[in-house]
Amino acid sequence: MMDRPLTGPQDGIGPSRYDADREDLEALIAEIGETTDTAVPSYRVDQLWRGLYSDLVDPNDVTTLPKTLREALAERLPAALVEDTRSVGDDGDTVKWLWRLADGSLIETVLMHYEDRSTVCVSTQAGCAMACGFCATGQMGFDRHLSTGEIVEQVIRAQMEAGNRRVSNVVFMGMGEPLANYDRTWAAVERLHGDLGLSARHLTISTVGVIPGIRRMANERLPVNLAVSLHAADDDLRDELVPINRRYPLADLAEVCAEHVAATGRRLSFEWALIHNVNDRLEDADRLAAYARPLGAHVNLIPLNPTPGWPTRGSSPARVREFAKEIRSRGGNATIRRTRGTEINAACGQLRADRSNVEGHPTDPVTVATPKRRNPSR
Repeated sequence: MMDRPLTGPQDGIGPSRYDADREDLEALIAEIGETTDTAVPSYRVDQLWRGLYSDLVDPNDVTTLPKTLREALAERLPAALVEDTRSVGDDGDTVKWLWRLADGSLIETVLMHYEDRSTVCVSTQAGCAMACGFCATGQMGFDRHLSTGEIVEQVIRAQMEAGNRRVSNVVFMGMGEPLANYDRTWAAVERLHGDLGLSARHLTISTVGVIPGIRRMANERLPVNLAVSLHAADDDLRDELVPINRRYPLADLAEVCAEHVAATGRRLSFEWALIHNVNDRLEDADRLAAYARPLGAHVNLIPLNPTPGWPTRGSSPARVREFAKEIRSRGGNATIRRTRGTEINAACGQLRADRSNVEGHPTDPVTVATPKRRNPSR
């Protein structure tokens, strides 16, 4: 059952509740029926599916199922996520979890309530191999891919927390590089769309620029949003900030982003973490505007959250505003993202680093040198 290495868990880790699709559940219920010598009608699968994806309850609480079947299902379909730490900030509008997985890996999920929507930011890997030095997750290295079920369950648990407030938006911007775990991530997208009823236009996959994955996304049936963590619009600086740029440089990235926009009709977004005297000069804004404008891309400017191994700090509010103004003056479209959850370490990877240090297993973040070619000009 569920022997699907590209969507299920990695070797040595058992399948969890939301790794199972309908075919898996049919096979499991039939197997339970044979084991207990009990006839199990086919509609039990629909009842279980409704319990998992509409009622959002544990198999033991799907009261339309017989008690013996509920108990067997609960034993064979364990939850993937065990809450380790839960932090609440922004007067209750931001909730961040640190989850412990079956093998002891730690991942993070953030739920953010806004006036017009509720958004959950999910992880797709435990750790990350992209080695972006200013990112707390990038500093800690890569542990493993998450399964489809481990990704989907983050959204389920966020919706349970949200109660009557519908989680309408999912951003794949948590720990890990989604397109390095493509098959499991895309299977989660399809499950969220088809079974939780989320609109493709409200699903956003973020990448540091994994070109083969972007190209695959452009050919999928669901036109989800693409956000590229850009952070520099010239190859010299981006090679330092986002090492995968050495493999997939900016010109190639622009070409595949244009393909995605043409195929999906969805607006492209660029994420830009503003780092003091590194990528926040007016000339950086000019390069960014020139890069984004032909693609019709929207720029999200993000004041950098401090991380343990990074020797510099985020740009000042005044410089952030000046940077945004410069982009707009060059015909670009830019928004300054409101920083959420600062008091609860909501930046990706920070909570896991805190827990590892408490347990006496420090993540030993890599100390990254400030990019050498940047000299403060103002």
